[in-house]
Amino acid sequence: MTDGRSWQGNWKARLYERVRERGYDSLTAFAEARPAIPLNQLAEELGKDDVAGVQVMSGLLAEAEQRKQVTRFVRDVLVRELSETFPSGWPAMMADESRFQVAKVLGGWSADTPDTHKERVRQARAALRTSPPPPGWRPLGPDDELLRLLLPDDEA
Repeated sequence: MTDGRSWQGNWKARLYERVRERGYDSLTAFAEARPAIPLNQLAEELGKDDVAGVQVMSGLLAEAEQRKQVTRFVRDVLVRELSETFPSGWPAMMADESRFQVAKVLGGWSADTPDTHKERVRQARAALRTSPPPPGWRPLGPDDELLRLLLPDDEA
């Protein structure tokens, strides 16, 4: 967790400088080398005290927009949020606590989704609630088969 220093100075330049220092030419390449790692952990790796997860997410979205891969970005964000909340995979029992955690993950995912994809994510959320994945399902990246069924690549 940062103490506000992440917003001081030119944070975008700092973010990309850290990515290049680690041998990557893009933030996307850096993140793809770390599939299913939560955004806040990626931020800590890039700068524990001066890089925030929201900055990593912003950079990844900007690169996804340039590459016309926003749907893939949206799936990737869900993978990272699921990994953080359910490291052992989708809960087997939907007791009150696990239902709350699922709702929290899906709600956070919706909040992190660009406006262009809000309706598609709403539909995907409904599908996950209506027909939950099998217990233990743990997507390891944005190209997971179930996620591609829920949110296929068809960039406008």
